[in-house]
Amino acid sequence: MKKPPVHKPNYFYTIVSVTLVLFLLGLFGLLVVQGQQMLKILREQVEVIVELREEATSEQVDSLKQHLAASSYFKPNSTKFINKAEGAAMMQEEFGQDFGKLDMVNPLYDVLIFNVKSDWMDSDSMSLVREDMKQLPYVSDIFYQESVTESIASNLKKISIWVLGLGLFFVLVAIALILNTVRLALYSNRFLIKNMELVGASWGFISKPYLSRSFRQGLLCSLLAILGLAALLYLAFRDEPDLQSAINLPGVAVVFGTLLVLGFALMVSSTYYVVKKYLRMRVDDLY
Repeated sequence: MKKPPVHKPNYFYTIVSVTLVLFLLGLFGLLVVQGQQMLKILREQVEVIVELREEATSEQVDSLKQHLAASSYFKPNSTKFINKAEGAAMMQEEFGQDFGKLDMVNPLYDVLIFNVKSDWMDSDSMSLVREDMKQLPYVSDIFYQESVTESIASNLKKISIWVLGLGLFFVLVAIALILNTVRLALYSNRFLIKNMELVGASWGFISKPYLSRSFRQGLLCSLLAILGLAALLYLAFRDEPDLQSAINLPGVAVVFGTLLVLGFALMVSSTYYVVKKYLRMRVDDLY
């Protein structure tokens, strides 16, 4: 008598789903690990512009640099002096020849640009910096993009929440796919499994092929997710050599190691649950 065909379940969608889950969870982990470090660097790149009075001398500019070097908020080696002639040349380069044809007195001032340490880049701390600078008689005003860092921190938090929410959603989807796929695999072999149990095969012996397959698939999903995240990191930092030194390699290694464990743990635990459930069924329930 010819045996009925056995329809093997398709594991492709399960692997894709679990890989996507691990990728999103890994992305959330990288945002947590790298977020604060990147925020620190971006804060320290915000330029503070000190506008000097028209009568300020070169000696006073040197005095200002010394004052900054002695302050607790100044980021070392970040000063840049631009006189009004250089500023006009920059404006002409920015706006074209029309700026030079206005034929009026140069309205710009000499400015000293510097950066502050990341801990000082908030509204309250920068108010103290402003007060400190305004006490100097040759300083006219001080400007900086106050909303930049707050916007960066807010957006980073929102992205992290969305990524985590999507990750948790796809965890549920992946578990459902794993359970359904393994259930189909066991259903197609349900009589073989019961016959093995009836002739004395242990539950461990019967479960081993399914658990081994789920382990290999989990490992594959982890490696695919790690490769995707590594490619994302490469694309994000390849054109920013100044930021490459900010990559938290130990933190990234922890995230990748966690994904490696989480991949096969998710697959094996889900498979183990379904296998045990089938093995507890009575023979009558198999029909």
